[in-house]
Amino acid sequence: MFRLPLDTIVNTDDLERSARRYLPKMLYDWIAGGAGDELGLRENREVFQRFRFLPRYLREVGACSMSKRVLGRDFGGPLGIAPMGYAGLFRPGAELFFAHTAKRYDVPCIMSGVSVASMEAAAEIAGANLWYQLYTTADDAINADMIRRAEACGCGALVITVDIPVAAKRERDIRNGIDIPPKLSARTVLDGLLHPAWTLRYLRTGGLPVMENWAPYLPKGASGLDVAKFSIEHGYALQTWDHLRRFRQLWPGALVVKGIMHPDDARFAREVGVDAIIVSNHGGRQFDRAASAIDCLPAIRAAVGADFPMMFDGGVRRGSDTLALLCLGVDYVFSGRPFLYGAAGFGQGGVDRAMEIFNEELSGLMRQIGCLGLDNPDLETFMVDSLKRYPRGE
Repeated sequence: MFRLPLDTIVNTDDLERSARRYLPKMLYDWIAGGAGDELGLRENREVFQRFRFLPRYLREVGACSMSKRVLGRDFGGPLGIAPMGYAGLFRPGAELFFAHTAKRYDVPCIMSGVSVASMEAAAEIAGANLWYQLYTTADDAINADMIRRAEACGCGALVITVDIPVAAKRERDIRNGIDIPPKLSARTVLDGLLHPAWTLRYLRTGGLPVMENWAPYLPKGASGLDVAKFSIEHGYALQTWDHLRRFRQLWPGALVVKGIMHPDDARFAREVGVDAIIVSNHGGRQFDRAASAIDCLPAIRAAVGADFPMMFDGGVRRGSDTLALLCLGVDYVFSGRPFLYGAAGFGQGGVDRAMEIFNEELSGLMRQIGCLGLDNPDLETFMVDSLKRYPRGE
């Protein structure tokens, strides 16, 4: 199947369509799918449709700034790249593409705990713009060593993802035979043949790639399959608040917890010494009846206070989604799938194009409504919930 040319990509949905044409179905479904009936997956995107913006006119909008301050640092924009597992399977070098984009646009990039490239290689490119996501294992020594490595290579933050206590039931993946090793059938082989660009690249690079962050804990020369099995056997470790306290002791820098949904958990995280949280329902990929992450924001903000960094991930596809979240009191926003679609379909150019689209849409919207900066304490006055009454003038 032919991809759309990169110069015809107008929005992030175009990037998704291009990736869908390039990838075998089982791999596209792995990115695009969610848990169960995928109700949560759909709601993550649909919830943004209820928000509208109120413009303020006759303002000088030529000097509007998209910089955003969080965790004591000014970033070039308010949207970073969320962690996405096994990205290098979809396009070799994908995690390094993310690192390049993060550095180029001066935003954070969270490297998945099950990435293909190593944190050391990505940090050499992105520096402190790289944040590392620790997937807790059952082996305390491995946990401690990964934290040590993240500090040694200069990662700007350590991200603890807490919302994967068990493996999810993603029905697309079950039907497609996604497993370690993959379950091949006549249908999946034919699908690979119908997507020759990906298949030839996969075979040319040696098949299933090695997850470099896990490889040091296996005998030298372990295959990609060996490393993948090892990560699964040691993963899905049940985490407790005691684990989080231990990670706080081991990690001297900014500590972020991803996957918080309940206000009591948010409060406990702050008491433990966490520096920020990411409100997220894991993109609708863990269980299907999770609450909408956006609807959790007011209670969480009340629980942690106005001065505590509250970030967000899930369903963000437009610059207007980013601005809506900032108006709702979110301090920083992350998006994942659009960047992985860009990497799969186009490589580095696709990842850069995803960020360009977000920035172009956000900048244009800010000028349209007279919003001059994103650290404005009155930012919420630019947006209304269309399900509620509009504000009255004085």
